[in-house]
Amino acid sequence: MNADETFRWLLLAGTLMMFPAMVYFRLKSRTGETLDRRQEGWFILFTLRPVGMATLGGFFLYLASPSRMAWASAPFPLWLRWAGIAAGIVGGMLILWTMGTLGSNLTDTVVTRKHHTMVTSGPYRWVRHPFYDSIALWFAAVSLAAANWYLLAGGLATLALLVIRTAAEEERLLRRFGESYRAYMDRTGRFLPRIGAAQS
Repeated sequence: MNADETFRWLLLAGTLMMFPAMVYFRLKSRTGETLDRRQEGWFILFTLRPVGMATLGGFFLYLASPSRMAWASAPFPLWLRWAGIAAGIVGGMLILWTMGTLGSNLTDTVVTRKHHTMVTSGPYRWVRHPFYDSIALWFAAVSLAAANWYLLAGGLATLALLVIRTAAEEERLLRRFGESYRAYMDRTGRFLPRIGAAQS
């Protein structure tokens, strides 16, 4: 088995372990409540999900038939591809930790549920958007391990759109939770822990 096949099989094994767990958390969080995704704004509504799905589509195509994604191959050295595998393990665990921490608050939109609660435990103790951090790490990981420019570009575009959407998300959380969320913002970083901030 050559190096390309090794990385493909490792990514496939990781995906087969992680994605069923992600589906489980998604199904477990369902409440039957209809969420108005138009509140995200038309730009995000018509770009984020298509870009994300196109990137995931490329990833699944790579897993199924690497030769069909060979046009986007990148000459990454082996050590960088192995670093991608390591980052993928960390990113995958962080994704599942974040999803498990959110529980019934888990949605794919900035809109909060009727019985939404403010989550400040688990990875949310240190950063306000650990899910986006974990997605960033995972996209970087699979791009490096697969040595594929398309996946890297698609991941970066998806993350840029998520970062843009974050402002609208935090605005709604402030309206929903008021001073409690403002105090939470004061002691946590948006994407990285705030050094020296008091934790509660």
